Amino acid sequence: MDWFTTSDYWLSRLVFQRALAAVYLAAFLTAALQFRALIGRHGMLPVPEFVERVPFKRAPSLFQLHYSDRFFALCAWAGCAVSAALLAGLDSLLPLWGGMLLWLVPWVLYLSIVNVGQTWYSFGWESLLLEVGFLAVFLGNDEVAPPVVVLFLLRWILFRVEFGAGLIKMRGDECWRKLTCLDHHHETQPMPGPLSWFFHRLPQPLHRAEVAANHVTQLVVPFLLFTPQPVATAAAALMIVTQLWLVLSGNFSWLNWITIVLALSAVRFPADPPDVPGAPLWYVVVVLAVAALLVGLSYQPVRNMISRGQVMNRSFDPVHLVNTYGAFGSVSRVRYEVVVEGTADDVPRPDSDWREYEFKGKPGDPRRWPRQFAPYHLRLDWMMWFAALSPAYAGSWFGTLVERLLENDRATLKLLRRSPFPPDVPPRYVRARLFRYRYTTWRELRETGACWERTYVREYLPPTRLAEPAQRP
Repeated sequence: MDWFTTSDYWLSRLVFQRALAAVYLAAFLTAALQFRALIGRHGMLPVPEFVERVPFKRAPSLFQLHYSDRFFALCAWAGCAVSAALLAGLDSLLPLWGGMLLWLVPWVLYLSIVNVGQTWYSFGWESLLLEVGFLAVFLGNDEVAPPVVVLFLLRWILFRVEFGAGLIKMRGDECWRKLTCLDHHHETQPMPGPLSWFFHRLPQPLHRAEVAANHVTQLVVPFLLFTPQPVATAAAALMIVTQLWLVLSGNFSWLNWITIVLALSAVRFPADPPDVPGAPLWYVVVVLAVAALLVGLSYQPVRNMISRGQVMNRSFDPVHLVNTYGAFGSVSRVRYEVVVEGTADDVPRPDSDWREYEFKGKPGDPRRWPRQFAPYHLRLDWMMWFAALSPAYAGSWFGTLVERLLENDRATLKLLRRSPFPPDVPPRYVRARLFRYRYTTWRELRETGACWERTYVREYLPPTRLAEPAQRP
């Protein structure tokens, strides 16, 4: 069936699949290493409590059927193993139906995690990975040429990601229309990277050019994805360059990387594809049925995208098949950080020895230079950024975080860069204070070696202690 498949994208499919497997691997590794403190049985937002109040039909997940920390760990590490196998090309060694089932495994496992992840998994790139991962199930392997309709649907996702993000910017903060958002963004973004200070210090005219180029890439170039080659490849390549620029300028988990993966599916790489038989009838029927379903489900995302009340990062079905995306519809002008401290003193006093907890990614010590973590996702660090914007973002978990610090909980301390207290001597009190952070100037950097300058704003949480020793089963 020549109308159904195209051998021109044989290598494109291969590159896309291996790159997607790498993103899956990063996502599962993040889940495996962080879940106990975040959503484990004794985590800040425990899964068992969530599934008691949320029915299966609203959040379908394997963990609705059974949950234990051991079972979650098994699923997360199994996801790592399957992702690594896909990265190594195991799907190409299986029959067509076997390869499809193998790609279905990480999708089911990650859907199960996201649907019980609550606040910690509320980011747009979770749904994006699931939407792209679902389509990857039907992209085929070495037994069949890539199906045209699936390649088209991958471009449709990329279009919605970029065009939706462009619209939310133009409708949101006026600084995007005035081309001034990058005067602030690199300093106030959720988690700066090692080069963010230098990006912030670029000349203002260059910032204006960056914003203008971003508008072109997100509002004009996406339409070129549906034009003939080589124009579509050029459009995808431009998007890849833009995303790599964002990778250099900050830590955005795997958002940039999954967008790059999508763009790779639209690039036609020169290659001599092998001769393969036509697609079997059952495969054609399945792919066309899935395509019809996804086109029908696209109504809500499109309606949202063209609406004046456009919202960012929302799923319209419980299995995240078709979603809406967007980022930084508004940009903060000032950076605030919540600094968490503890003391071993029996009674907190103004002159008590308050020691600061150090987080892995979020700014803390003004002299500590940011590190690169993406595509690995530091979930607690990201939510601490939201907590600084408003205590309402932290209402469901911040109190439990403080309790775990007062207990010197091992799983929680593993999420941090450093605890100021020995493992067997927990603090008696923990407090949180709000600081304003700004990047230092070139002169200040040379004189002090500090990339940040911070100023105390107010108390965020007064000194708090455990009412009684925690009793756990």
